[in-house]
Amino acid sequence: MGELTFDIIKNDEKVRAYITAGDAALRALEYTEHSFPHVYKTAQVAAAILTNLGHGKRDAELAKIAGLLHDIGNMVNRNYHALTGAVLAESILSNPKYNMPYSEISSVITAIGNHDEETGKPVNIISAALILADKSDVRRSRVTESDMDKILADIHDRVNYAVTNGNISAHVDENGAKKIVLNLNIDTSVCSVMDYFEIFLTRMLMCRRAAAYLDSDFELIINNLKIM
Repeated sequence: MGELTFDIIKNDEKVRAYITAGDAALRALEYTEHSFPHVYKTAQVAAAILTNLGHGKRDAELAKIAGLLHDIGNMVNRNYHALTGAVLAESILSNPKYNMPYSEISSVITAIGNHDEETGKPVNIISAALILADKSDVRRSRVTESDMDKILADIHDRVNYAVTNGNISAHVDENGAKKIVLNLNIDTSVCSVMDYFEIFLTRMLMCRRAAAYLDSDFELIINNLKIM
């Protein structure tokens, strides 16, 4: 087997079972969706950020692998899920059939172990890209509750449901300056912008630190207004 890729590891039986179990555990706790749509999107966005900022193809592929595996620790417990997820990821990536170099395994598990805002910080480029991709995934389709009264009563569901469109992009301008922009459209009839900041301010500050690690400026735009 050649280099391990996202397309190979995403079909690993253990990976698929752990992602499914993690999402099931969080659904039981009434969290938003943390299944394949979330981890696939996180993987693609993390890779795109590094690619658009001029990092190598292999670094982008490692960011995709980290994005795929970053939430498997949720099947153990939501608390410290980044740390348990890193340990679980090591057991998967170190399988001899993948022949993955220890240097690459360490980069991926370091990123996974540092993606949560309560315990982590951007400490390598993979972790920085993973943080930005994970924390920017706010969208209506992540809400698993169907009762609108319950959605409006829960601030996490309410904020996610209110985001009708969102994307994060990274680019280098004509002067060589690097910029990462999170652009959100929020339906303020569902929640206020202040509701968003009540639960996401810490995450947005973490995104700014992650962007800085990538020598980039971070901008948050909500409803066409620059907030950060």
